[in-house]
Amino acid sequence: MDYENLIKKLPKAELHLHIEGSFEPELMFEIAQRNKVDIRFKNIEEVREAYNFHNLQSFLDIYYEGAKVLIKEEDFYDLTYAYLQKCHEDNVVHTEIFFDPQTHTQRGVSFETCFLGIKRALDDAQREMGISSEIIMCFLRHLSEKEAFQTLKESLPFKDNIIGVGLDSSEVGHPPSKFQNVFQKARELGFVTVAHAGEEGPPEYIWEALDLLEIKRIDHGVRSIEDEELLQRIIKEKMALTVCPLSNIKLRVFNKMEEHNLKTLLEKGVKVTINSDDPAYFGGYMNQNFLETAKALKLTSEQIVQLSINSFEASFISDALKEKWINQCKALI
Repeated sequence: MDYENLIKKLPKAELHLHIEGSFEPELMFEIAQRNKVDIRFKNIEEVREAYNFHNLQSFLDIYYEGAKVLIKEEDFYDLTYAYLQKCHEDNVVHTEIFFDPQTHTQRGVSFETCFLGIKRALDDAQREMGISSEIIMCFLRHLSEKEAFQTLKESLPFKDNIIGVGLDSSEVGHPPSKFQNVFQKARELGFVTVAHAGEEGPPEYIWEALDLLEIKRIDHGVRSIEDEELLQRIIKEKMALTVCPLSNIKLRVFNKMEEHNLKTLLEKGVKVTINSDDPAYFGGYMNQNFLETAKALKLTSEQIVQLSINSFEASFISDALKEKWINQCKALI
């Protein structure tokens, strides 16, 4: 099958993308020099070599190291716009990006600075490339709920341009229940809620995210297959999983792509979507994730198209836009 041609033609929505995780080594080095920030790398090759890691924590260490060069609104603009150019190349027509304000406010960079840079790039991409977008701010789960409440407060002046709140960073040892109160407040304020659960953490974390945080999507969620009752609930509620195949391999959630459970979940009726997570670190943007998954799992053309349809159905765009893009997907079968 000509996987590449189908995937290239297919319009896609990306629902699980950390904007800080799209930081390519060349841009990181360029911004570090521009801002005269000392980093522990002498050249781009050393940065690229550091992107070879072996687990979630070693990834997070380099992730936060890179983020510290982001200081000015222009830096956040350049980072976001570079990602959107990749979207344009991969026919990603809608993206719902995560950003981690605490990664930056802890360094003395204001919420406003990072938010305005990201938003301006998204607005330019809408105008220049026709890419629609939403912003979801995430709380870092290794920090306290008190700190999450402070971030929620800082977001309020920009609330009209932030559709939801999420939960990311180190999963094990930081269950969703730790953030039950701040998520309740966020929902009362009108934010949609999503959360990372069931990547490295157990199925119990998914139950908590559903019941205590009242999420609308599960980010990752691949370990739901270990709990049949949970799996049936997810299917019944049409709860989408924003799965990130290349990320799952790089972080050893699965040893190799042929062992990934995405196809099994899809065939069981789970609303699975494909996403790139932190593409600069995990080896590929959307089309690369689609392509490597399709080849390894021997997906049919109908399954590939269904994955894209799922992404629009699970997105937070209008029903009219959903219908438009879903019809374009169906036309490719």
